[in-house]
Amino acid sequence: MAAQSRRRPARPREEVFAVAMAAIAREGLASLTMAALGRELGMSGGHLLYYFGSKDQLLLETLRWSEAQLGERRAHLLADGGSARARLDAFAALYLPTGPGDPRWTLWVEVWGRSQASEQIRAGQVEIEAAWRSDLVALLREGIAAGEFRPTDPERTAIRLGALLDGFGTPIVIGLPGADREAALAHVAEHVAETLALV
Repeated sequence: MAAQSRRRPARPREEVFAVAMAAIAREGLASLTMAALGRELGMSGGHLLYYFGSKDQLLLETLRWSEAQLGERRAHLLADGGSARARLDAFAALYLPTGPGDPRWTLWVEVWGRSQASEQIRAGQVEIEAAWRSDLVALLREGIAAGEFRPTDPERTAIRLGALLDGFGTPIVIGLPGADREAALAHVAEHVAETLALV
């Protein structure tokens, strides 16, 4: 009974996710143990495994939590009433990593690395990416309808823009020499001008 009274209450899931994201960004998922993460949270590794089942599930749930926060920011900027082009620029700025080691993007790098071997991770990845693409398609349609963008297939254009952003974002988060966020944003803006601007 005394042991039960000394047992620490479970941490809020948001705290678990925040600590997990920082730990994964710092060490990588392969080096992270549930026991070490539990020590940071004042919980047992077994308790974490009880709630998440595996490190893959913890990674996926942490990414979902991170993306839900970012989704709120994305919804706000897309609804701000500015021009479609200005909102597209803001979308790109929100999408790209803030710099080397960006914790959110580090989670994505881990997810991409594990998705080939895990149907669960792969399905979660597709679900999260679909939300970004859906918002981008809606923004492109709005810009086309308003006469700001030339008529294009919004779905195909969104796929290409997403691939372009991923292609620029990965070297930035890894910290490859020459990879620069501002230069990447300038390249994206140039691409948008060349492919979407009215002639």
